[in-house]
Amino acid sequence: MLIESSDFILLTCPHDMALCMLKLQPTKMTLALAAAFSVSAAQADDNAPQTLTPPPAAQGQTHVTADHMDGQMQDKLKASGDVVVIRDNQTLEADWLDYYQQQNRVKAGNHFRLTREKDVVTGTTLDYWMDEHTGSAQQPSFQMGTPDTNNKPGGAKRSLAQSGIAFRGDGSEVQFTGPDQYRLINSRVNSCVVGDDSWYLKSSTLDLNYTTNIGIARNARLEFQGVPILYTPWIDFPLDGSRKSGLLTPTFRSGTTGFDIALPYYWNIAPNFDATLTPHINLKHGTMLAGEFRYLEPGYEGSIYTEQLRNDKLTNTNRYAWYATHKQTVLPGLTFGYEYNYVSDVDYFSDFGDRTLQATNVNLKREAWVKYSTGWQGGNVETMLRAQRYQTLEDPVIAADQPYARLPQITLVANQKLPAGLSFNLQGDMTRFAHPTLQTGDRFVAYPSVTWSLLERNWGFIRPKFGVNYTKYDLNPLGSNTTPGSTITRTLPIFSTDSGLSFERETRFHGSDYVETLEPRLFYVYIPAKDQSKIPNFDSSENDFNFAQLFSENRFSGWDRINAANQLTAAVTSRLISSESGIERLRVMLGQRYYFKNEDTSLYGDQITLQNNSKGLLGSLGGDLTKAWRLDSTYEYNQDLSKTQRYNLQVRYNPAPGKTVSLRYRYGRYEQIGDTTQYGPLRQIDLGVQWPIARQWYAVGRESYSLIDNKPLEHLLGVEYNDGCWTARFVVKRDSTLATTISSASTSTGVFFQLELRGLGGLGSSPTSDLKLAIPGYSNISDIQSN
Repeated sequence: MLIESSDFILLTCPHDMALCMLKLQPTKMTLALAAAFSVSAAQADDNAPQTLTPPPAAQGQTHVTADHMDGQMQDKLKASGDVVVIRDNQTLEADWLDYYQQQNRVKAGNHFRLTREKDVVTGTTLDYWMDEHTGSAQQPSFQMGTPDTNNKPGGAKRSLAQSGIAFRGDGSEVQFTGPDQYRLINSRVNSCVVGDDSWYLKSSTLDLNYTTNIGIARNARLEFQGVPILYTPWIDFPLDGSRKSGLLTPTFRSGTTGFDIALPYYWNIAPNFDATLTPHINLKHGTMLAGEFRYLEPGYEGSIYTEQLRNDKLTNTNRYAWYATHKQTVLPGLTFGYEYNYVSDVDYFSDFGDRTLQATNVNLKREAWVKYSTGWQGGNVETMLRAQRYQTLEDPVIAADQPYARLPQITLVANQKLPAGLSFNLQGDMTRFAHPTLQTGDRFVAYPSVTWSLLERNWGFIRPKFGVNYTKYDLNPLGSNTTPGSTITRTLPIFSTDSGLSFERETRFHGSDYVETLEPRLFYVYIPAKDQSKIPNFDSSENDFNFAQLFSENRFSGWDRINAANQLTAAVTSRLISSESGIERLRVMLGQRYYFKNEDTSLYGDQITLQNNSKGLLGSLGGDLTKAWRLDSTYEYNQDLSKTQRYNLQVRYNPAPGKTVSLRYRYGRYEQIGDTTQYGPLRQIDLGVQWPIARQWYAVGRESYSLIDNKPLEHLLGVEYNDGCWTARFVVKRDSTLATTISSASTSTGVFFQLELRGLGGLGSSPTSDLKLAIPGYSNISDIQSN
């Protein structure tokens, strides 16, 4: 039976209609509705059962169904037995219900279930105003948000709600403070699926406001496996994973540099500004304060970072670091920016960094630049003004090893398409070089060239190119006028022709369809030989001999050295490409350079004679052989010595996320030793592993070993555990540096431990960035899908 009042209260007594009707107080409205129902019932087929379905609810309309109901319309309704109340996006189920129509207030028990969109609260008794979404309930259990049902114990997917974090838990009382707002008293919550109680955040009061997406806990403690691991009198956190001001989880690190604990504070100043302030306590060096400020605007962006240590316990000096970047668009096509890096001493990164920081921060760059680019029909031009210098970190500092400062440098690159397949290109450079001990001066470079696209088809191309490189040096006196200033010019014509063909055919291999390609390529270069020994070397170095360098005009970087050339490079590439996926299953490359004249130029600028008319036989073999296996290898043969010059072989087995084994061997006859300026033979083997060793357990490791020195370069060993709602990592890393003529061998050790709780972040020091660098194919186990 369905009854509707003028206040849109719908009542249904499906199990005992007559009893329900009799118990309603006889007002005029109820008598009229009863008469109307009687007429419609008399006209119906007595033998045809009728299913009474309430009409769809309109906004502000309340539906009530129960086994038994009595009361008076416009006043109070009592209902019992499978009570269901529906109003807007709220559904209440209870054993019994008192409904106060004028206030739209409900009291329910002995057990209730209240659903507000994605939030579900159950408990013993409820006192609730449905219009205001306010009230209270006793002994609640709750689920805030929609959990990820795939996140089961033993799995690894994040238990986040579809929008926000899906918290669940219980408490002594819940107070409904508005739509999507709750206050929990003496509660415990986590973001795990039902049945996983591995950790809880317990607090005397917990406010969850899903309108502002902010949670605030007071007198909170974090319990892991029943053991308290963290207490705070007050903490707030975002409920949707967004940025939020407040304390971040502390980090811990231990090793050769000392035990270090840091407690970052994040300040979300504005949507486009933020700052992080991080005090460190290092038991070996003292107390350090680090700070970072970041900004992002439509026209500019940048950051400023610093570390400050007053009175280092070991050195009794103040130690610090500064890093700053900025990039800004002033007008369309006009940009400027700067990059600034500076540390207090040469040992800064060895004391407060790791091997990666030491390797990548030998020369700290400081530069500012302005760039303008514009285009016109068929062409564009870009010019840049730059000032640049470096802070060189070596012990002892050797002035000759410092890069030249550019104070300033102006560059120009312009190109223009011309008729008949021609194109024009101009490269220009004007730089003033400064150095504390070496030759200084000004350099002007102009390199115009014209390229003719004689043939441009999808099956092949021919592109002749002719240009002239003009360089002028105005050199300053060196020393106490022992070397007077001078002017040197160099003019070199450069001619090259690049050409290639591409053939394809369809083939089948092991029951699969593939496209097989054959791509021959010829590249010819002519540059006359010229003595350049009187020209200083400001910024040139010799590039590695590889497939990219095979098809370049000059084997030197920079403008100070230009090689002599009358040479032809011949290469061929063949690929096996899957027709279904487009993946390159196999790639074979072979290339060699032939010299028509045996004259060349060395890095020192003098002319040299080559021993053979061919050089540098290069080979490469690689590709994704299967879904799990990948091969990468390169080989270079030195024809002058009739011996292998270098080769690199890497095999990786990666059948699934979390399962990877990588083995690499490097051989070099004369290579750079580590990250130093020293050269010598190279024999290194590298093994990286991530593999499950038991259910939910993963082992990680890396071993890098120098066979020449019979010494390990890096040890890394650790374990990871993923329980579905939390992840733990313990990693020990030990780095070694090889002894050189200017430094002695040294080692550093780091210990990482992290406990990561789903939805709350991690405690400790995360080793994931080190693991990604050390182990090819490494997967973050927190992101691995469970089966």
